[in-house]
Amino acid sequence: MIDKQPFGRTGHMSTRAIFGSAALWVLSQSKADRILGVLKYYDVNHIDTAPSYGEAELRIGPWMSQHRHEFFLATKVDKRTYQEAWEQIRQSLERLQVDQVDLLQLHNLVDPKEWEVAMGSDGALKALIEARDQGLTRFIGVTGHGVTVPAMHLRSLERFDFDSVLLPLNYAMMQNAQYAADFKDLLSLCRERNVAVQTIKSIAKGEWGKKTHTRTVWYEPLEDQKAIDKAVHWVLGHEGVFLNTAGDVNLLPKVLDAASRFKVAPSDEEMREMVRERGVTPLFT
Repeated sequence: MIDKQPFGRTGHMSTRAIFGSAALWVLSQSKADRILGVLKYYDVNHIDTAPSYGEAELRIGPWMSQHRHEFFLATKVDKRTYQEAWEQIRQSLERLQVDQVDLLQLHNLVDPKEWEVAMGSDGALKALIEARDQGLTRFIGVTGHGVTVPAMHLRSLERFDFDSVLLPLNYAMMQNAQYAADFKDLLSLCRERNVAVQTIKSIAKGEWGKKTHTRTVWYEPLEDQKAIDKAVHWVLGHEGVFLNTAGDVNLLPKVLDAASRFKVAPSDEEMREMVRERGVTPLFT
């Protein structure tokens, strides 16, 4: 079984591995329903989705009539203005076939100009706050990609008391001294405020470059179980953080299997060896 821990101050005990539903991007409903069986096998009780994840919200929707009570349900808003955000929130609730989600997140809020719009007086954050006040969501979070995201999340937390953050975490990326320092500062603040910290890109190997894309994730992932074990266990070795699974249906069982067997994090020497053997490079520079 995968360990559970408090998801920040929400009161929910979430599995440390959260289902990243981008894996449902192009699946039929019948194939998506089989994924529900995998989640139940590992007792995963937290789903993270987004309207930009292809058909994901539509595939999750039919699950909710019978299984809503089994999952902490999170989706995202990638629009930046108040009106657009409200329209997206309503659409997500309809697609998910629910009256309320547990968490709405401002999606990939990293660009400074977009940040000013979303956090402004007529921005998306205003819509999320109103949605919370109306009972359409219980909590509000913020997500992001790239090397500047921990610094931007710190800025966001200065402006608003978010309940969760989401950002990349893997061994190769943390070799960037500035990113590592900013991540450490963000993690410290989140622990102080009891803000949930979700992480992504745990099994990223690097960019595809000119290689043929053999997986549905936009980056090249690690694929063999031994390497996935090390990558997943290294992330889970960071006390209190959550790991959002990769967006490939075939890799999902391997990531969940690794998470279910986590005991201790691999050493830096083991990680350096894995990075060297597998040719891992930073996904963001």
